Amino acid sequence: MSGLKVAVVDYESGNLRSVARALEMAGVEPEVTGDPATLMQADAAVLPGVGAGDAAMGALLRRGLDGPIAEFVASGKPFLGICLGLQLLMDSTDEGNTRCLGIVHGTTRKLPAGLKVPHMGWNRVALKVSHPILEGLPRDQYFYFVHSYYAQPEDEGVVAGVTEYGIPFCSAVVKDNLVATQFHPEKSGALGLRIYENFVRYARLAAARR
Repeated sequence: MSGLKVAVVDYESGNLRSVARALEMAGVEPEVTGDPATLMQADAAVLPGVGAGDAAMGALLRRGLDGPIAEFVASGKPFLGICLGLQLLMDSTDEGNTRCLGIVHGTTRKLPAGLKVPHMGWNRVALKVSHPILEGLPRDQYFYFVHSYYAQPEDEGVVAGVTEYGIPFCSAVVKDNLVATQFHPEKSGALGLRIYENFVRYARLAAARR
């Protein structure tokens, strides 16, 4: 294991163990933490998430993590959002009509009526842009989803992946040092693990430049 400091943000809404295990397989020993100071000392961070957006945002606020997460992303350090961790990056969510982190301008919407929710299982992701964290991934490949809401960024330029489920929706976002996915890489086999391996490699390079 390297000395790279990777924080997995704990706010009572994440599948923390599976994300930590994926990072371990990628060659680092992550620190699962809900402490803002520990987060800010990390070289890279992962914001996982499973559950309700309004409750999750409330937990981030109670732990004082909202400002530090925004500051961390603004610092240029590598940041990976997973599932709910993507949705919370928007300005707001329709789930409880709650204000979110506002790091990526947009809104989290509920999947349209008439569709079976949650959208659960393997579905195609059509990747539209390149990024070191997405390096080596096929442009059209299956990943694993579990969600009832989806992020809708205002700027189409940050939409890195699109998936069809009743409607086309944003399934990946890229914004400089930030990458976030609606799907779960840690549940998506070898290709999902490749995302974590790329993330660790990207974080090492970024740490060496600082």
